[in-house]
Amino acid sequence: MRSRYSAFAMDETDYLRTSWHPETRPASVASDPQLRWVGLKILDSSGGGLFDAEGTVEFQARYRDGGKPGDMHERSRFVRHDGRWVYWGPIPSTA
Repeated sequence: MRSRYSAFAMDETDYLRTSWHPETRPASVASDPQLRWVGLKILDSSGGGLFDAEGTVEFQARYRDGGKPGDMHERSRFVRHDGRWVYWGPIPSTA
């Protein structure tokens, strides 16, 4: 999760694509020059250990979009694919 946040912050779109599961990965990942990621807080995590096949991470990421502050809150699913952890996608809220 932290490496993907850093990739968003540094506009490393190639890394974002390769760290995304091929079944859920978009055709392209575009950067937005107006968007700046300014902080990440991990709120919760489960799974993701040495013998796990998947894990979840709940996070809050702060950003500035055209100078205006905002935040993104998500529970994400990560799975092992070809021996490494990749982002599957958001877990829909049950609320």
